[in-house]
Amino acid sequence: MGKRGLVLEGGAMRGLFTAGVLDVLMENNISFDGVIGVSAGAAFGSNLVSGQIGRSLRYNLAYCRDKRYCSLRSLLRTGDLFGAEFCYRTLPLSLDLFDFDAYRESQTAFYAVATDADTGQALYLDCKGGDDLRVLDVIRASASMPLVSRPVLLDGRRLLDGGVSDSIPLSYFESIGFTKNLVVLTKPRGYKRKPASRLALTLLKYKGIRQAMKTRHLRYNETLEMIERREAAGEILVIRPASPLPIGRTSHSKAELQTVYELGRAEAERRLPELLRFFEA
Repeated sequence: MGKRGLVLEGGAMRGLFTAGVLDVLMENNISFDGVIGVSAGAAFGSNLVSGQIGRSLRYNLAYCRDKRYCSLRSLLRTGDLFGAEFCYRTLPLSLDLFDFDAYRESQTAFYAVATDADTGQALYLDCKGGDDLRVLDVIRASASMPLVSRPVLLDGRRLLDGGVSDSIPLSYFESIGFTKNLVVLTKPRGYKRKPASRLALTLLKYKGIRQAMKTRHLRYNETLEMIERREAAGEILVIRPASPLPIGRTSHSKAELQTVYELGRAEAERRLPELLRFFEA
């Protein structure tokens, strides 16, 4: 049997659907040899690696209305809609502690996807190397949405949102040996990404990001078609919402966050027998 992998799409606050799925996986002791996440998928996937059931929902409910967490004020003052210092230092180091000891001791490999702002290249970053703070910086890079985030300087590169270059990195994960994969999506079956608007492309500062954004919809839709073929053939397992999630990319509503989380839990629980069969085969 090949190595068991977990591939997590992003989607900002739609990622609370993923958080619900992940908590059910942890509660039922479904483990993986490796996890790869993009943007919110990376942020919430880190809590599976550290084994922290409920943490993703807990800190989002606690701080979704905190202007340091996500606000126009943060964007205007710092250049980041999601406040970098608060989200990637204050929160995990002081307010709702990320369990670095459990994360380091976990045998689960962990990767996040970021995009080189200057070249548009997808970078698949191993999050288990380096000091404790590196994982937080890699996740921040993966989740730094163009236009509302500053690039993250890491390993001599300027990095932004991994979803621009590879939103659902199944092919990469298979290329490095993870061949028994669960893919968690945050859009329902039948979704097709539309081209980026001309205005958005005009406002993008970095050439690589601009070029990658021009063709993002083509790569994304081709990946979805591939995933649906592989799913139909029984080669991968996919969990996705049954209908569009009732939330935007950002939300200050605790009720919306809770609802989307519960939708993820319900879908994972519904599919639990299938999940167990898939990974036992």
